[in-house]
Amino acid sequence: MEKTFRPNPNSFKNTFCVFKEQNLKSIENLKLQFQSKSGSRYYYTTSGMYRLSNHWGRLANSKWRLEPMEPETDSKTKVGFAAWTEFYPDNALEELYYLEADYLKNTVNYQHKNNPNYDHKAVLRTSFETTKRIKQIRNLQNLTSWAKYFQYEDLAVLRQQIIEELIFTNKTLEEIKREIQVA
Repeated sequence: MEKTFRPNPNSFKNTFCVFKEQNLKSIENLKLQFQSKSGSRYYYTTSGMYRLSNHWGRLANSKWRLEPMEPETDSKTKVGFAAWTEFYPDNALEELYYLEADYLKNTVNYQHKNNPNYDHKAVLRTSFETTKRIKQIRNLQNLTSWAKYFQYEDLAVLRQQIIEELIFTNKTLEEIKREIQVA
């Protein structure tokens, strides 16, 4: 009989993690080891955790995001997997997060500084500062009213220029806009 793997109950408190969406079949032969009050189901293995849930993002005292499969599935309930090594510490005080923009998908997301893909170029920020920058970038990505104050040939180029400054510098959005208007 296979031994049931159980992580330390406190090992998920105050953590950041990006789960990768998996096919529902990936948990078919796994034993359910925990079910939360909200209905999320957890399956632990020696290499990591599978989570079956219809909600992702802020969870109590943790930030768990789901990276969807491509093409994206229609179901609201999704299975995600994360290796134990992909759970990183989270708190409100330290500068733990950096931003990544995907210009083809027109998205922005935050990542943890312990992510092995972090190249140390993007500025690290606290959770609050990161959330503020994400909101600014999403407004730049989705709105056009802000652009009427600029002279430009290509809105996509202007957007990218401002977003890159927001990611790679500590300049405020107002400072960046002012510098571009003067140039």
